[in-house]
Amino acid sequence: MEILTSSTASCRIVVNLRWKIPENGSNPCQLKLPTSRERKILFARTNQRSGSLRFSSVDKFLKNLNHGEGSRSLDSFGGLKNGNSKVFSGKSSGYVVGGEDDVGRITENGDSATKVLIPGLPDESKGEYCAPISSYFWEWKPKLIVHYEKAGCENVNSSPVLFLPGFGVGSFHYEKQLKDLGRDHRVWAIDFLGQGMSLPVENPTLLSKDGVNSEWKDSVWGFGDEIEPWADELVFSMDLWQDQVRNFIEEVIGEPVYVVGNSLGGFVALYFAASNPHLVKGVTLLNATPFWGLLPNPIRSPILARIFPWSGTFPLPANVRKLTEFLWQKISDPKSIAEILKQVYTDHSTNIDKVFSRILEITQHPAAAASFASIMFAPQGQLSFRETLARCKMSDVPICLVYGKEDPWVKPVWGLQVKRQVPEAPYYEISPAGHCPHDEVPEAVNYLLRGWIKNLESHGSVALPLHDDAEVVENSIARDLEFVREGSRKSVIVRFFGSRFSIWNSFSSYIKSQFRKLQTES
Repeated sequence: MEILTSSTASCRIVVNLRWKIPENGSNPCQLKLPTSRERKILFARTNQRSGSLRFSSVDKFLKNLNHGEGSRSLDSFGGLKNGNSKVFSGKSSGYVVGGEDDVGRITENGDSATKVLIPGLPDESKGEYCAPISSYFWEWKPKLIVHYEKAGCENVNSSPVLFLPGFGVGSFHYEKQLKDLGRDHRVWAIDFLGQGMSLPVENPTLLSKDGVNSEWKDSVWGFGDEIEPWADELVFSMDLWQDQVRNFIEEVIGEPVYVVGNSLGGFVALYFAASNPHLVKGVTLLNATPFWGLLPNPIRSPILARIFPWSGTFPLPANVRKLTEFLWQKISDPKSIAEILKQVYTDHSTNIDKVFSRILEITQHPAAAASFASIMFAPQGQLSFRETLARCKMSDVPICLVYGKEDPWVKPVWGLQVKRQVPEAPYYEISPAGHCPHDEVPEAVNYLLRGWIKNLESHGSVALPLHDDAEVVENSIARDLEFVREGSRKSVIVRFFGSRFSIWNSFSSYIKSQFRKLQTES
């Protein structure tokens, strides 16, 4: 593999690799979203100085315009013509939604979801600015090279944000965040060691000297019988990744950051924050997996750990090599990768060609199979997910929860359990969205992240996303977020759960709404 350190003025840097990836197309299917019988019209305007989003009624909005408030006329929004309002276009300083065709939607709880237009992703084809992404390699330790991407380096006075990827992917999975959030923040995305482009650059094992190596052992790394000195005790585990993130922030970023993690990355983000609260400004969990690791941790459970003679180190035992060879041929098959992506993305119209190609690219690295085995058999971290939450709460680490509701793996109940343990944490549930909401509905996730960071940076003077400044939400509210993507209007329901939210209250609210609906219909 060629190791390149480079940057570019375009939105995306291309890193040349020696292995090639076959082309693959997606098979999109449209997802129809329901509408409701009841509608609400809401005008949302962003305060230029504070960044807070303020909601007002149609009458109030028109009254303000008649008194000369605001810097733009109705025509600059797209016009209120013939008595009908439309979805108005404009920059991020103001968004309006309303009109006969712009009806709200009824959520599962029977509440009417007020519709709000939020910014779409920057469209470079239309001359809109997107932050250029630069790719780098950082030598953490001898032979352990970490790949990361960065955007927004010119935003020297902005809050730094670090994104941690899920299992099997890398920094490329946050391209939509780097391009967008990099316009007003300094943003990094890192590849965990043993994944993405942070796979070993050399074979961690020596081939047997007896000359009886199989074709499989000749073509892949990590299947030799002797360990290279630099890889002694190397195991791609939760504790290794936590150390990697800590040193990356200390040596590369150089200041406390907001950490955002999806799936496995969410657990690592929380684990890191629990162990290093002084380096964290806040943590956002995107469908964070609440568990990781099959084998017991040797420090946490030393007696139990002795039962297992091997725990993810190199070289792989003979029986593990055979199992890995069998499993890897199945897992790395393009059809298997496509099927997994189909499961985790709820909206099958989402273009995942780039994600598919990059994952397939990773599987063709000579160290990918052995790294996969090391990860699967690595011991658990010294702290459980629940313990990391408790430590973060004790250290007053701000936490934000953003979960895709239709995730087939990390079901909503897991997010609600986190909310129960940390009731003061804002919880946003997006629907429809699956396991990777940041890639499936980046417009909504980026909007929520921006607002949450502004809320913290302003010490609460800027309202949380989807809140009016004077609004105090103790249970839950729903908003129908609408945005434009590739010229088409799309929308998702985002439900915010307040500090006093409980499953019982939600169930009671649903029963009451159904009762009111029956009374109305009768």
